[in-house]
This record gives sequence, structure tokens and C-alpha cells, in this order.
Amino acid sequence: MIERYARPEMSDKWTQFARYDAWLEVEKAVVKAWNRIGLIPDEDCKKIVENAKFSVERIEEIEAITRHDLIAFNTSVSESLGEESRWFHYGMTSSDAVDTGVALQMKSSLNIIIDDVKMLMESIKTRAFEHKMTLMVGRSHGIHGEPITFGLTLAVWYDEMARHLTNLEQTMEVISVGQISGAMGNFAHAPLELEEYAMEELGLKPEPCSNQVVHRDRYARLASALALMASSIEKFAVQVRHLQRTEVYEAEEYFAKGQKGSSAMPHKRNPILTENITGLARMVRAYANPAMENVALWHERDISHSSTERFWLPDAFITTDFMMHRMNSVISKLTVMPENMMKNLNLTGGLVFSQRVLLELPLAGVSREDAYRIVQRNAMKVWEEIQQGKPSTNDKGESLYLQYLLADEELRESLSEEQIRECFSFEYYTKNVDKIFNRVFK
Repeated sequence: MIERYARPEMSDKWTQFARYDAWLEVEKAVVKAWNRIGLIPDEDCKKIVENAKFSVERIEEIEAITRHDLIAFNTSVSESLGEESRWFHYGMTSSDAVDTGVALQMKSSLNIIIDDVKMLMESIKTRAFEHKMTLMVGRSHGIHGEPITFGLTLAVWYDEMARHLTNLEQTMEVISVGQISGAMGNFAHAPLELEEYAMEELGLKPEPCSNQVVHRDRYARLASALALMASSIEKFAVQVRHLQRTEVYEAEEYFAKGQKGSSAMPHKRNPILTENITGLARMVRAYANPAMENVALWHERDISHSSTERFWLPDAFITTDFMMHRMNSVISKLTVMPENMMKNLNLTGGLVFSQRVLLELPLAGVSREDAYRIVQRNAMKVWEEIQQGKPSTNDKGESLYLQYLLADEELRESLSEEQIRECFSFEYYTKNVDKIFNRVFK
């Protein structure tokens, strides 16, 4: 992972030291479990737990000869002990230490991501209530639809993040699993109680039926959960990028004093943070593929998964953590422009009210087909007038669409002027916002 994207709280969990430290934590838990069972004497257990340590540099020296990282680790630790070292790694295989250690790393890292999600949800909620009734135009296919509020847009984001929070919490249960089951997972050299005691000490659950590794569908679940969330974060970022377009300009990323947007064009204020988030989301999604492919290992296991996990696990966590904090900064500091939102809402001369008129006509006895024909006929006139540069409102502030509808004799046979004007009320579109917020924010 590029160093600039690493936040220390997360990146420190994926250093070489952190990796070996997790292994040591597992090995000590197993020593305590053997002591509890009655194999390792109290004095030897005490010495190992209190004195066992390692040196990253020494491990690298030994690994250069052995070509085996776990053996190099065990040798380094044994050098810090006396005769009691004979109990270190007793009855275990490499994957017992490695996979259980990774489970500890994943668990602590996912806790950070879950805290990130809660942080982002709180920022979204704050801005949602701030703009609960801030009118703007809703768009489908990028084209103006009907009036909504910016608060509703943010409520959608909050609700989406709530689903990811649930998914991540469930994923935590899936990945918080370790094993001390021996070379082929058959417990030939250690009782099941050893694994159960060690996992209790580590705050993990035993893999119910392992072979030589913790099964990689668990890791794939983690990668998928992060990838799904990254896709939602990108969704939010893309919408901010659209809202910041000059032609739209309803919201923009905070532009700090002294900030520069372009080396050539001094006027530029670019959505660089959300563009960055879009790119990072692509990377997080990319990590899901190797995680999926790691599920299928030969027989009881091979190590084709090992090399990819040394890349994707730290990178996925570090990138996601950075991306979440960047998105939180974007939302909490987002500059929102209600006046421009209203300006754009009125841009199409009242066309955003077409469905309201359409639904009034059947109530007056007009068929759906005839109602659609009348409403669309007048809407198409407005489109043509706007294309030719005609003002969207007249001197009285009446929208172009309202003017055409009031002049339509066929329409006036079914709806009065008062009924038609009533169709152009913004309050009609915000009447259920409070109820929607009650659903989302409870």
C-alpha cells in the first residue's frame, strides 16, 4: 500500500512486527492451554509467558537460511528461553500459529473499520437533519425528475451504511476463528480441549472442522464485505462529483484557503477528494477476486493463498480505513448551496410537477391514456421553448409549464385553475419527509 494512504492506527497492525507479535500471542495461549490440561509444568509455562520474545532482524537472518518464516520465528523465540523452549510450538503446525494470528489481526482491524462506519454514519446523519427540508431536484438517467430534499439523499446514504454495519458485524463473527488442530486438522497430537482453551484465551472461536488451514471462504466473506462497502462509498463520492460540476454546482468539496486546483487554470476548484475515493474503491473491489480464488486450495491445503494474502489483507484494510476517513471529511465539510438547488429545480419551467397533474386527471374522470397525452403534450412544448432560450418563468413568476397548462382548453374541461395551480406546490413533495426520517433514523 502506498505509504501516504496509511493511517498509523491501522497500518501498525500489519507490520512485520505485528505479524510475529500475533504469532507469539497465539503460541503463548497454546502454552497456557497445555498447562491447563496438565502437560506443561507451571514453572515452565510462567517462564515462556513472561520471557518469550523475538527479534524481527534475527528472524530474517534465520529465514534466509531455512526459507521458512515460522521455523525462523520459533528459533528466534527459543533463543530467548531456556530448557522450557521444548514446549514452545508443541503439537502445533505452522498454520495453527499463522492463521490464528491473522485472525487476531483481522479482528482488531475490522473493529477499526466498524468504528469508521459509525463515524461516517454520524456525519451523514448530522448533515441529513441539517438539510432535511432543503429542496433539490431528483434525477433519473441524469435528467430532472421530481422535487426531493438533500436530506433524503443523505438519508439514503445513512441507510445504506447501516446495512454495511450489520454486514461487517456479522462478518466479524465469521472471521474471528482460529485453530490448533495439527498438521492435517485431525487433532492427532493434541486434544480438542487444547484448541478450545487457547481460543478462549484469544477471544476467538475454534474452526469446527479444519484441515490444515482456517477455511478461506471466511477471508472471502471479509473481502466481499469491504468491497461492497467501498462500492457504496464510491456511489456517494460520484454523486458529490456530479453535484460539483459547474453546470450543476449544488454542492462542492471544501476548498481550503491557499488550495490550488490546477497548475494551468487558477480558477479551478476540482473534486479531487471524491475522485481519489472513486479510484480507491476500485482497488478495494479488486482485492475480492484473489480472496475468492483462495477458497479453492489443493486437498488439505497448499500455500497459493499465502502470497496474495500478504498483499490484499493489509492493503484492503489500510485502503478502506483511509477511504472512510476521507469520505467522512468530505461529508462533514461539504459546502451545500440551497439557492443553486432551487435554481436548478426551477430550470425546466415547472416540468417537475408533471406527474402531479397526471394523477389529478384520473380523479376527475379522465382516462390514464388521455391524461398522459394531455400532460406530455404540454411538457414537450416547454422542452422546445427552453431549448430556444425562452425564460422558464414569466413576469408573474409563473412557470412556463403552468402557463401552458392553464391555456390548455382540454385540460381546463377537467381541472379548474385552482386545481392546476395546486399541483405546483413544493409542500406536496415534502409531506412525508419526517416519516421517512423516522424510518431511517428511528
